[in-house]
Amino acid sequence: MPDEIEQCDFGEYTSPFAMTRRTFLKIFGGGLFVMWALSDLRPALSQVTGPPTKELLSLDVNTMVRIGEDGRVTCLTGKIEMGQGIVTSLAQMLAEELDVPLDQVTMVMGDTRLCPYDRGTWGSLSTPQFGPQLRAAGAEARAILLQLASQHLEVPVEELSVEDGVVFVTGDAKKRIAYGALTKGKLLRKRAQSTVYLKNPGDFKTIGTAVTRLDGYDKVTGRAKYAADITLPGMLYAKIFRPPAHGVKLIKADVSAAKTVDGVQLVHERGVLAALHKYPDVAEQAVAKIQAEFTPSSIQVNEKTIFDHLLEEAGAPQVPDVAGTLDTGRKDSVKVFEHTYLDGYVAHAPMEPHAAVAHFKDGEMTIWASTQNPFGAREKVASELGLPVDKIRVLTPFVGGGFGGKSRNLQVVEAAVLAMATGRPVQVAWSREEEFFYDHYRPAAIVKINSGIADNGKMSFWDFHTYYAGGRGSKHQYKVPHLRTSVYGAKGYSYPDAHPVLTGAWRAPGNNTNTFARESQIDIMAATAGIDPLEFRMMHLTDKRMKKTLEAAAKHYGWVPGESPAGRGRGIAIGTDVGAYVAMIAEVEVDKVTGYTQVKRIVCAQDNGLTINPEGLEIQMEGGITMGLGYTLTEDVHFANGRMHDTNFGTYELPRFSSVPKIETLLVGDKFDRPLGGGEPAVIAVGGAVANAIYDACGARVTQLPMTPQRIKAAMPA
Repeated sequence: MPDEIEQCDFGEYTSPFAMTRRTFLKIFGGGLFVMWALSDLRPALSQVTGPPTKELLSLDVNTMVRIGEDGRVTCLTGKIEMGQGIVTSLAQMLAEELDVPLDQVTMVMGDTRLCPYDRGTWGSLSTPQFGPQLRAAGAEARAILLQLASQHLEVPVEELSVEDGVVFVTGDAKKRIAYGALTKGKLLRKRAQSTVYLKNPGDFKTIGTAVTRLDGYDKVTGRAKYAADITLPGMLYAKIFRPPAHGVKLIKADVSAAKTVDGVQLVHERGVLAALHKYPDVAEQAVAKIQAEFTPSSIQVNEKTIFDHLLEEAGAPQVPDVAGTLDTGRKDSVKVFEHTYLDGYVAHAPMEPHAAVAHFKDGEMTIWASTQNPFGAREKVASELGLPVDKIRVLTPFVGGGFGGKSRNLQVVEAAVLAMATGRPVQVAWSREEEFFYDHYRPAAIVKINSGIADNGKMSFWDFHTYYAGGRGSKHQYKVPHLRTSVYGAKGYSYPDAHPVLTGAWRAPGNNTNTFARESQIDIMAATAGIDPLEFRMMHLTDKRMKKTLEAAAKHYGWVPGESPAGRGRGIAIGTDVGAYVAMIAEVEVDKVTGYTQVKRIVCAQDNGLTINPEGLEIQMEGGITMGLGYTLTEDVHFANGRMHDTNFGTYELPRFSSVPKIETLLVGDKFDRPLGGGEPAVIAVGGAVANAIYDACGARVTQLPMTPQRIKAAMPA
């Protein structure tokens, strides 16, 4: 990889990642180099997004596509691959618009020196937001290549066709020229001479086709590189001295014993106290010898008292949704329901703990990092070390899971601080214990719902109060004449003073909590009204896409109407996330003696609009469902006096192979709709579907997650 990218002015448009002809040729060789600003592509973007939104237009995501002498296409994007599969689906989008084979596309991702700026890979936004821009870029490049081919073949553009990266005269395939031949030996900066439009979905060849992941072989064979796999000559492994609890302050530290370990280098710089050695286990032995004294923790709450504490700190709400008058709704009700739902802290628990390798040389810092936002990592290091941003390069190898948890970049700063202090390459790789201690957990949350039904069995009012889960998923989906939604701590992770531990975004932030509460309350009302849960939902839904999605799930499952609890162990939950629709039916078996629950089957229908890679989306749905089983049944963070009692998977139980049910996925999106994010919707419905299935199986209405055997047993009717 190059050490240097130079700035240059391309006339009207200046790019922060622009480069001279010499540097460009040094990196990529000759070829077509296409650059554009988002404003140039509004006609094409409007085909897949409608009029570009303010949020879309505010993104500083200018993109580079390069077509080389050999015809290979290189896409450079600030997005990163952390298991969600965009290394494949983004390549499919570009290949489609360029009319090249998928195996002809190379993805370069998350390199802050080569790739355009990107705010981060999260929120299931890569496909719905960046994808349309990438398609438009491919269409622009194709239009330019057709212009070049028109000059070479001496025929109008209208008489040309493209297949597999070869332009030919329509009706006379012998008159042809490959993309590589068009770009050979040239560095061309061009704009299309006419308005660019995207392909019609009816003409797709690559988009919508199930494709095995491009990174699959490297990952199953162990060839894939992660941050902790990076080794450099002379590299030191760092083990950092950590406090025993949150809310404590270091009084003094005695490092004399640690200094006796042969070959260990001790560094105390910018708040980082670390032992470094060429072998990680020796560095760890040295850190263990440091004796320190801390103040007592200022944190007094634990996982049992946290909910009362959060309610006391809540403050005034935001009210994003209101209709009718709640008092009128209550007067119209023959039955009123008031329930409180609790949801504890949940860890991200990625397969790969945080890691980074940093090397400071000749005034420049190069970092290989496990991060969801390499540009944010670069800016954080620049701020911490006082280095110019252009002297810092962050490269992102494969990331082994993030789920929103790899965005703070603490380990990146630690590695950079130690590399600068020692003058040698340094690796910081967190242990599982550090991963749990420094995780910014999904916020603990409370949802209070007051609702009612009229004498016709329909909902009469809905008063929804959500605390610290945020507004995502809080808006009512069902038709109800009188409603109010109140959101306290609109983004739970933005209120650190209320939480005794670090909190942040966790797959579909807050929506899993809000959907669990809402769908549980819906089932309670349906059961009291004596109406089948499916029928009760259908009679309150007006959104045609939501109804279609729910109907598809019910038909595939083979739903037979009946009142709940019926002893059959089946439950429904629906929801929306990042615009996508999801309907889920869970089937469970409950041991009435112990309360242990085995989820036997899950049917999940999802409407994501245009699906880029059906195989990839199905894998994401299966992963989301499996992850959802964890927060639903087993995952709970225990803590007291600032100490985290869960430091590994011996006590923090993730779903195991034996607990994963038969999962059946249905894709019900229309290819003529815009694409929507697929990484998060399925996870939101698991809690509600399983809770309702447990109630149907044994009559236990559990209102706190996770629904452990003890809580299920306690909630069973006498």
